[in-house]
Amino acid sequence: MHRPFPADNQTMAKSKSRSSLLASGLSLSFFTLCSRILGLVREMTKASFLGTSSYADAFGIAFMIPNLFRRLFAENAISVAFIPTFRAYLEDCAQAEAKATDAAAGSDNSSAGTGTGAANSDAVRTTRDFLRATLTLVSFLTALVVMAGIAITPRIIPFFYSGDDGAVLSETTLLTRIMFPYLFVISVAAFFQGILNGVKIFAPSGFTPVLFNSIVITATYLLSPHTANPARAMSIGVLAGGTVQALFQLPFVLRTGWGCGFTTLKKAFTNPGTRRVMALIGPTIIGMAAYQLNDVVSTALAGRAGSGIVSSLQYSLRLQELILGIFAVSIGTVILPDMSALAKKQRWEAFNALLTQALKIIALISIPITFFSLVCGREIISLVYKSRSFDDNSVALTLSAFRYHIAGLFFIALNRIVAPAFYAQGNTKSPTLAGIIGFAVNIPLALLLVRPMAGGGIALALSLASAANSVVLFIFLRRTHASGVGSVIRALSLYALKMAVFSVAAALPAWFVRRALLTTFGGQLATHGRLIGYGLPLAASALVFAAVGLVLLALTGDSVFKALQGMVQRKLGRKLSH
Repeated sequence: MHRPFPADNQTMAKSKSRSSLLASGLSLSFFTLCSRILGLVREMTKASFLGTSSYADAFGIAFMIPNLFRRLFAENAISVAFIPTFRAYLEDCAQAEAKATDAAAGSDNSSAGTGTGAANSDAVRTTRDFLRATLTLVSFLTALVVMAGIAITPRIIPFFYSGDDGAVLSETTLLTRIMFPYLFVISVAAFFQGILNGVKIFAPSGFTPVLFNSIVITATYLLSPHTANPARAMSIGVLAGGTVQALFQLPFVLRTGWGCGFTTLKKAFTNPGTRRVMALIGPTIIGMAAYQLNDVVSTALAGRAGSGIVSSLQYSLRLQELILGIFAVSIGTVILPDMSALAKKQRWEAFNALLTQALKIIALISIPITFFSLVCGREIISLVYKSRSFDDNSVALTLSAFRYHIAGLFFIALNRIVAPAFYAQGNTKSPTLAGIIGFAVNIPLALLLVRPMAGGGIALALSLASAANSVVLFIFLRRTHASGVGSVIRALSLYALKMAVFSVAAALPAWFVRRALLTTFGGQLATHGRLIGYGLPLAASALVFAAVGLVLLALTGDSVFKALQGMVQRKLGRKLSH
């Protein structure tokens, strides 16, 4: 039985139906959602075992350091440089295969067929050489960084603490050294993901974060009784989870037919493909470095602000990221292909209409969530995290950050929608520059606010920087080909104001319901556990808030609400008809 050789992957990918591509996108979205949820469960596990203790801060700092390099190099290199270069090689293979097929069909001359077959074989061999060179380069460079990182960790860690507590510094150093090899295995995993995504295989890579979070959670429960503290158990879980992420994808990579191997360092550094990858990644590292520097400085400020600040900020951000992952990222991903098509056809009126609709949907979702979270933030945090080591003090620390983080939710969500409007026009520089400006705003604000407000000041600085980022993005958008951006801004501003008024109107009765339940049944509810003690007031407040909000939207004939309502009704109608 004929086995299609690797270049056929490109041909087969092109012949896939629209429905199969949609199915792949849906499966990837499903795995992403599962990963976000398990990421929250991982934080809940951390909260249960570590709370906001010095061990929780130590783990957070230790995990951030290898993660910084992962985001800066591995993810950036794969998405920006490796996949486009690999796709170009695949196109060469497909073209060589097409020429060989045409030559074989149109000529009986065996020498001609041999020549085209040799050309096709050369294209495949060149692609395999590129993959071997890239894997060799990734493995060599990350191994060097890991060894250097392990060696200099004792000199790095004091930067994140104001005091001279030898025990805390020693523990953070140990945890960092345990997790530094995670950079190596996750970089290899990112390389495997690049190969799979390059040939339009998404599900295995989408599932690996689910595996990672599951392994970290399991390791924490299984190993904590056998380690000096639960932070070490979680650190071992991180390394094990990263290793599994790489190993799980390997069989799928081998099934593509492209193989997996190494070459000499000389060939790795001189390969035209790897040189192209390094040339592509160079400019983007500047923008990514600004983002990562911001993360490092914020973490250092939090570590110096007092015990528990680092971990409380991370708990708060995890809640915010879950909300963003459910709707903002999905909407941004969905509208990008349509906006790209409209930009290519220069249909700017339709482009602006689509952008306006997406921004209004974001306002309709994020602004009410913001106001509801401000009312019920304590119950949300207590329901999700409060257990074992996560006590009332941990709740208070996390709440002080969450209130300011959630205040910036609307602006962060806007940025996830406006950025694709630039990408659709082939403009990647403007979002990068806007991000750098936003982070330049964040650092001095964090330095200014951390002393009087501790973790809350760092969170507020991030929200204000996100707002500045949004303003800069809209200013840059006015300078692009998309004419009429002013009307988009006016429409969004009026709609956001309307949502804020509606949210205040809905938040008032929700606040009274919450207060009444906690005052009347607070002590009794608490005896039934956090699911009843915090979940019941939260659910009752949410029902009142949603009911008032929906009534206001219906009475005012809100166009966005009607459009969403019509979409849901059509989908339900199609399901019922089947």
